Amino acid sequence: MPEPFFDFTNKHVIVTGGANGIGRCVAEKFIDAGATVDIIDIDRQAGERIQARCVNLRFYHGDIAEKTTLEAFVSSQKCPVDCVINNACISKKGVLTGCAYEDFEYAQRVGVIAPYYLINLLYHKNLLAGMASVVNIASTRAFQSQPDTESYSAAKGGIIALTHSLSVSLSGIARVNAISPGWIETSGYHEGGAVTEWPEADRKQHPAGRIGAPEDVANMALYLCSDTAGFITGENIFVDGGMSKLMIYHNDQGWEWRRES
Repeated sequence: MPEPFFDFTNKHVIVTGGANGIGRCVAEKFIDAGATVDIIDIDRQAGERIQARCVNLRFYHGDIAEKTTLEAFVSSQKCPVDCVINNACISKKGVLTGCAYEDFEYAQRVGVIAPYYLINLLYHKNLLAGMASVVNIASTRAFQSQPDTESYSAAKGGIIALTHSLSVSLSGIARVNAISPGWIETSGYHEGGAVTEWPEADRKQHPAGRIGAPEDVANMALYLCSDTAGFITGENIFVDGGMSKLMIYHNDQGWEWRRES
């Protein structure tokens, strides 16, 4: 295995939602770069599998939407934390499918309140190593939507605002940035999953010429947590292959409108 570009030897990293998808890729990338990683996830089976497979990884089972879970998780931390990746989020859909009050609230608890409370606890227990780095995984959905995505889009918009607010409050203590992924094919980072081969029309929707991979997000997370990015804080960085910059019309970039039957 080639030497990692970034060295996180002796660094302690937390990744929420680290048992599957982008979070799992981020956790594995930090481990490959020498870090010790704690992941917290609601998926016990996936978390235990990755813990059994990865040296220097500890799995904590719990629902970060619950205040007591976060408090217990932070109490379990035995050393200062160098990097926090707030990755976990969930969609409960939206208006068209009648997303209930409780469902919408739950999406915000996972996607916005939990990241805030986790950092709040780490700060007040003096567990943020200086200079620490926080990376919040947002989404291009904070800026553009498909129908029935209100619960997810609101959470992602909230975490972007939380990012620049925390970056100011934690000045001199931690750098805080966000990554907004676009279309990321995560199936290869779920147990038993295989990477989907998308048709040309989907690839052409991206100026980069392909669908995104979890590694694209994970590599940006490593960069933002590294000393190389020491002058970057309060930023939201798009990792979407240029998809959000490309205007698409009927019969353009391999796409055409068809009337629904």
